[in-house]
Amino acid sequence: MIRRTLITGLGLVAALTLAGCGEKKVVTPVAKDTIVFSILSTESAQNMESYWKPILADMEASTGMKVKPFFSSNYSSLIVAMGAKQTDVGWFSNQSGLEAVRRSGGEVFARTFDPSGTDGYKSVVIVPVDSNLTVEGLLKCDKTLNFGIGDKKSTSGTLAPMTYLFIPASKKPETCFKTVLSASHDANLFAVANHKLDAATNNSTALRLNTYAKGGAQANKVKVIWESPTLPEDPIVWRKDLDPVVKEKLRQFFLTYGQGDTPVAAQQRKNLERLSMGGFKPADDTHLLVVREMEALENVGLAREAGDPAKLAAAEKVLAGIKAERVAAEGKAGLAAPVN
Repeated sequence: MIRRTLITGLGLVAALTLAGCGEKKVVTPVAKDTIVFSILSTESAQNMESYWKPILADMEASTGMKVKPFFSSNYSSLIVAMGAKQTDVGWFSNQSGLEAVRRSGGEVFARTFDPSGTDGYKSVVIVPVDSNLTVEGLLKCDKTLNFGIGDKKSTSGTLAPMTYLFIPASKKPETCFKTVLSASHDANLFAVANHKLDAATNNSTALRLNTYAKGGAQANKVKVIWESPTLPEDPIVWRKDLDPVVKEKLRQFFLTYGQGDTPVAAQQRKNLERLSMGGFKPADDTHLLVVREMEALENVGLAREAGDPAKLAAAEKVLAGIKAERVAAEGKAGLAAPVN
């Protein structure tokens, strides 16, 4: 008691002494004036910066806040950056967006839609245009091929081909091929086009972007030998703890961008076309149910392959729960078609 009183007394004296050294300053919280927007660089950061620059400028004008881009081709760095509050909002793939929601306090509030009217995109496996390789040849797994796969957090680069191609065939890339290299869609496209890889995963949007931006310089040198069922479009994720005022500014910007028949809206749609986007629709975390179901399907396949009854039962229970969630949410706007 005496020691606590003494410490308290000394603290009071110190505080009074400091107060006497100058005028008392009132600290006023500084209002947030900058939004940090993270962008998945499926192509080079330089290209993506040129594509996003006019959109970010429009975001600044709409919100009245500075907008600072955060580019990365590494999915994990986008997740970590949001968790560390280095970013406020971002354009994610479905798999990395799911991880941002799980681990980084993220929340889906919008999602992209395709300008063609097809709501979704596909994971694909590409080979050089002059290759005779087929899916059957790919799955021979004779360790003669060099194969490219996506980032571990990539929906179309890794999760979809594992869920729909390799696991149903009881195959693993690491035991099938001579080499397995993990890279971005852009890097894998270049590698296959230049015969550096025999085959690689990619997606329909990346191939279309190459055609739009580079006249198909690489896309015309490859062909698709496998494609997945349609996958849901990409989510836009913000931090749950963002100021509600900032959230509303962002919501208004995304959900009105490129909408209408004015000259301004027409120019905004042109900006989006460079990213193979038609605009944005409202969404929530149920948008990620499809990728959660894909993830669960993958786990069921792996458990079945391992011959572990307990693990299989647990994986099937998780899958059943996600399917029940999906059925309950099917009526919500923006939810992609069920995974079969």
